[in-house]
Amino acid sequence: MYQFFVEPPQIQGEKIVITGSDVNHIKNVLRMKVGEEIAVSNGIDGKEYRCSIETFAEKEILCSLRSVKDADVELPSKIYLFQGLPKADKMELIIQKAVELGVYEIIPVAAGRSVVRLDEKKAKNKAIRWQGIAEAAAKQSKRAIIPKVRQVMSMKEAVIYAQSADVRLIPYELAEDMAKTKEQIAGIRPGESVAVFIGPEGGFEEIEIAAAVEKGIVPITLGKRILRTETAGLTVLSWLVYRLEV
Repeated sequence: MYQFFVEPPQIQGEKIVITGSDVNHIKNVLRMKVGEEIAVSNGIDGKEYRCSIETFAEKEILCSLRSVKDADVELPSKIYLFQGLPKADKMELIIQKAVELGVYEIIPVAAGRSVVRLDEKKAKNKAIRWQGIAEAAAKQSKRAIIPKVRQVMSMKEAVIYAQSADVRLIPYELAEDMAKTKEQIAGIRPGESVAVFIGPEGGFEEIEIAAAVEKGIVPITLGKRILRTETAGLTVLSWLVYRLEV
């Protein structure tokens, strides 16, 4: 069953109104017909609204509500991925897969070793595109929410922003003791928020690691092999899904 996101006001009692680009997608790409069923989420209350297509108009589709249930697809913990800006289009892949794995929010970080440098205009345009990728991935994986992709932050800003998280981790190539890392992951309880910092190509600078540690962010190891930036975050997210999924 196809899933779409709407704003809360579009759910009007027993009627649901689909607008925007989804209208063209339903009508001309999926070629759906009156009577066919779709799933809708408002991205806020964690519920799945199942409805059937009632009528097509030029700019909207009117649907009739059939049932409402708790989607029960979200992780019991909010995971914040602080991703050092990578080269080329790697960020798009990272966002797509992180959303599929259940991340709650993605924060791009302009780290010291980030090759990509975005001015204010480019950063805003990138954020819009990245948010679109997050929404598409949320639809595909049938998430109940659309994870937010924040505007690019500096490492200093990111460390401050992460302070509200219950658990804060930063994989670091010089970190050792896998047993300690396993203890850190195993100690995370459902309901605790988790911030994960991932460096760009070349990793974080030593001064960035020191500043993070000073603020209570814990270095962990990802094993004996050096992982690419697009692999490292997904590795940690996979560990967290294994630990937290119920």
